[in-house]
Amino acid sequence: MINFFKKKNKPTKQKDTKGITKEPQKETKSPKTTVDFLRESNDFKVVEYKNKKTGITFQLTFVISLIDEKIIQESALPYLLEENFSQIEDLPHLLPISDMEITTDLSQLEPKLLNGYVLLTVENKKDKVCFFAAQKHVTRSITIPEIEFSVVGPKESFVEALSENLNLVRKKLPIKELIIEEFEVGHLSKTKVAVLYLEGITNEEDVNTVKQRISDIEIDAIVDSSYIGQIIGDSAYSLVPQILDTERPDRTIAGLVEGKVVVIVDGSPHALLAPTTVIEFFSSFEDYFLNWMTSSFFRLLRVFAVVFSILMTPIYVAILTYHYELIPEDLMGILYTSRTAIPFPPLLEALFLELTIELLREAGARLPTKVGQTIGIVGGIVIGTASVEAGLTSNVLLILIGLTALASFTTPIYRMNNTIRIYRYPFLLLAQLWGLLGITFGVCFLVAELLRTTSLGRPILTPFYPLRIEDFKDSFIRLPFNRQSKRPFSLRSQNKKRFSKDKANEKKDVDE
Repeated sequence: MINFFKKKNKPTKQKDTKGITKEPQKETKSPKTTVDFLRESNDFKVVEYKNKKTGITFQLTFVISLIDEKIIQESALPYLLEENFSQIEDLPHLLPISDMEITTDLSQLEPKLLNGYVLLTVENKKDKVCFFAAQKHVTRSITIPEIEFSVVGPKESFVEALSENLNLVRKKLPIKELIIEEFEVGHLSKTKVAVLYLEGITNEEDVNTVKQRISDIEIDAIVDSSYIGQIIGDSAYSLVPQILDTERPDRTIAGLVEGKVVVIVDGSPHALLAPTTVIEFFSSFEDYFLNWMTSSFFRLLRVFAVVFSILMTPIYVAILTYHYELIPEDLMGILYTSRTAIPFPPLLEALFLELTIELLREAGARLPTKVGQTIGIVGGIVIGTASVEAGLTSNVLLILIGLTALASFTTPIYRMNNTIRIYRYPFLLLAQLWGLLGITFGVCFLVAELLRTTSLGRPILTPFYPLRIEDFKDSFIRLPFNRQSKRPFSLRSQNKKRFSKDKANEKKDVDE
């Protein structure tokens, strides 16, 4: 074992024949090259072969964990060993591999080897090398959406492979206007990030903003698209999501057609859409597969459920603490009976049940699927019933908490669902401090927060602020498709016209 603490003798100065003192020369070590670093890894392989006809010796260098060995065994070695092969220039005509490059630029050695390419070198000819692709593609198959599930409509969802996700988009938008630009983000991960937009439709300012923010990212690794969404968002200190993420290719394509910019990250099954508005977080893409009156009813129901989920429990605390006069006489007896034996004030009672629901929800999400469902159902029933029988909570509040939990689940976008869950607690504290006046203050602060929140510099409260009457056709109420002949005004698309409104409204008679 080497003793690193052993004192080293200082080098002594030497004198030459003329008496001139010379400084001892320091030993210099040449810096490690890429191949030197790779040689220290067990998955780095250098294999030498000899052609049977010409007798020439060649080497294959690759990282075995990144390449598909079948490509080497079936598409490379049989031709390299059996055919008449004597020099690098013969390879394009010899190997049935399309992705091949012959170069003298050895600076490509690192990116090529670490991206699944095989390096081929011939004996005594190190100045010219050949790279051919042999990447191993490990990915799961395309499945149904798990978060944005819909009964009606396509059943495809994005996967972790960037190429597969781009294929899902390309096959549904087979037009030359679909532009895909790739970036490499992360000093260590070298993650591929694709920016998609429609040339001639998407606002150029939005495209340039997204590309600039992605190019300016300074980080060591990007693991998921949520990293990109948080970094390029307008404000990192706002609870309100500023970029919409989706796992559905159909929703992504609809955003592209409207004039949005889409970001897809390699290794993530979610795409990012921007700019976005707050109403889109409460709109399920299934709404477009149903009749416009049915989908409008469901959208209004979701908005009501969100307001109910945030305000119902704080209103209960405010009324029981300060405003008994607002309770009807018939209901007063029920509330009085339910709270007779409860030793806690309404705030602690509400916080106890709210935190219990959050714990059950978090436990159900972290446990395996079958166990999580059991915990959520059985745990809620057992704890709720036990707390009422023990006199810790009232049965009326237990019903209200259950309804608010159900109401929060109606939000289609998971990130907005989390925001709604968190907003409930400041409203509870304000209700305890100042009653209904405190809830009013909370609503004012929430509206102010929404007014100052932007998505790529555009107000997230559009079309309500700034007021855009023409964009109400697809907000709380979705009008028929023939009434949506123009793209949303808030996106400032280059081509605002989707189709001819007159032709869409024209009724064609069929000859009998």
